Amino acid sequence: MFKVLRTEGNARRGEFTCAHGTVQTPVFQNVGTQGAIKGAVSAQDLKELGCQIELSNTYHLHVRPGDQIVRAMGGLHKFMNWDGPILTDSGGFQVFSLSSLRRIKEEGVYFSSHVDGRKIFMGPEESMQIQSNLGSDIAMAFDECCENPSPYEYVKKSCERTTRWLYRCKAELDRLNSLPTTVNPQQMLFGINQGGTYDDLRIQHMKDIAQLDLPGYAIGGLAVGESTETMYHILDVVLPHAPADKPRYLMGVGTPSNIIEAVWRGVDFFDCVMPTRNARHGHLFTWDGIRNLNNAKYQLDDKPIDERCNCPVCRTYSRAYIRHLLKSGEMLGQRLTVMHNLWFYNNLMAEIRKALDEGRFAEFRAQWSDRLSQRI
Repeated sequence: MFKVLRTEGNARRGEFTCAHGTVQTPVFQNVGTQGAIKGAVSAQDLKELGCQIELSNTYHLHVRPGDQIVRAMGGLHKFMNWDGPILTDSGGFQVFSLSSLRRIKEEGVYFSSHVDGRKIFMGPEESMQIQSNLGSDIAMAFDECCENPSPYEYVKKSCERTTRWLYRCKAELDRLNSLPTTVNPQQMLFGINQGGTYDDLRIQHMKDIAQLDLPGYAIGGLAVGESTETMYHILDVVLPHAPADKPRYLMGVGTPSNIIEAVWRGVDFFDCVMPTRNARHGHLFTWDGIRNLNNAKYQLDDKPIDERCNCPVCRTYSRAYIRHLLKSGEMLGQRLTVMHNLWFYNNLMAEIRKALDEGRFAEFRAQWSDRLSQRI
């Protein structure tokens, strides 16, 4: 399922194999929360943009169109016409993001739908059942993501409950995968490490969940209020206790610099809405730094978004034209900017993998980590 091909310090170059293909790592997962990338980008576009894994969300697809409908349509792969690997988040992040609409109990979480207010219950078993109906390749464990900072005793109790929930997730997914009618009987479960910003809780929780010998492990509950330095510190603290022969997934992170720094510390999988969300507002990632196309100086600029970029957008359109589309509210503007940013992220990962292959990732990090964070 996962093999480390080579290392440079703590950084790892690997391959991950699942039911729908082999993924080269480190990898960025392109976020299509509701089975689509915001910005009118199709599954066919994703292939052209270098996407290896598509990520969708359990809670949102349960709310609409409903996971039973997706199952009736043959699973999420057929529904969205994507034949590559898919990871589904468990709905656990909505325990954090919809905090005003939920109540947490030992059995699970009671939500009020953000769409129509109807009552929804989701626990470990329900999350696994929904993800099984979706048929993703990687199902994430149901957990609680705490805000940073949160009181120590609360985070400790939350970690203990998340561990209990993980055992229930594993038992239920094992049961579902054994059924003859399961959409994807090779679906894998990844556990999620929590513990807020407390070193001892992070370490103990990783040790606890590593005992289940799952196909992969994620680090959750970061980039939710703490500083970048604190996030890097937590990675330094917890990753030595993560199984070395399993992929490590840093959830919801982040900027190009965050990714380079996390790869340096030993992370293999990433996801973030940043490239698509920022693109829709005209904030574009380039090898020279971050470019804001809303600036008036681009009004008569006939150059591509990034002169070093070979994406379909930069090969065809000027900064001036794309700025005009965004200012005019034309949907094409958002589509083109999202395509560029996704290409940039996927190409960044390809360059990281190449640097690791050639034993020069330390040099790559020194050259690009700070530079990619600069605003032009």
